[in-house]
Amino acid sequence: MRYETLTVTTPAEHIRLITLNRVEAANAFNTKMSAEIADAIGAETEARCIVLTGAGTRAFCAGADLKERNGMTDDAWNAQHLVFERMFAALMECPVPLIAAVNGAAFGGGCEIVLCCDFVYAARGARFALTETSLGIIPGGCSTQNLPRAVGMPRAKEIILSAAPFSAEEACEWGLANRVCEPGNLMAQVLATAGKIAGNGPLALRAAKTALKAAIGPDLHAAYATEIEAYNSVIPTADRREGVRAYNEKRRPNFTGA
Repeated sequence: MRYETLTVTTPAEHIRLITLNRVEAANAFNTKMSAEIADAIGAETEARCIVLTGAGTRAFCAGADLKERNGMTDDAWNAQHLVFERMFAALMECPVPLIAAVNGAAFGGGCEIVLCCDFVYAARGARFALTETSLGIIPGGCSTQNLPRAVGMPRAKEIILSAAPFSAEEACEWGLANRVCEPGNLMAQVLATAGKIAGNGPLALRAAKTALKAAIGPDLHAAYATEIEAYNSVIPTADRREGVRAYNEKRRPNFTGA
């Protein structure tokens, strides 16, 4: 499979490695990358385990590309977000085990991609954040649902409402990440675990994922619909436009609550 924004390889039998490859933009996802991620996940029929990582050493994914979003009308923003929603849904609905290998910063939507994976290995020095409230919006990639399931509700509220970054070690301590690896050993450790998974029964892997999903409580898709309703409520606001404008102008936003 050939993509403009992704590299898809087979590092070992039954293992697919998908690398987000927009290094010049800290692997931020634009409309094209979102569509390609959804396609790559949805088209996968042979792998028994998928690993998702970012190109380079600086970032796993810096979130949605705010340069592309700068000056977008509300209608254009909403149309783009539908593409993003399909990407997040494809990640969460992936029938085979999906591991995030977080090699650098995972901010905003990049952290949401991580939360859509089954589990996470992070390089020491990687940083995480859900920065949306600092931009006058809220997370829109199901992280208001996935994050509390990973770290508990009080910690999830602190992370989302403060928009403050946190370390790989904190992510591991809080339950967001399974393991912290030395940067030069991250992929070796991830692929070793992926190899153990891929050596197991493929039908059993899919059945186990289906059963495990039932353990997390209320229907995730219904809960995500609640998040999207709340997300859409802030799109027409002056604060949303000010937040993105301030980001691109490299200044603090002046929020007015309008």
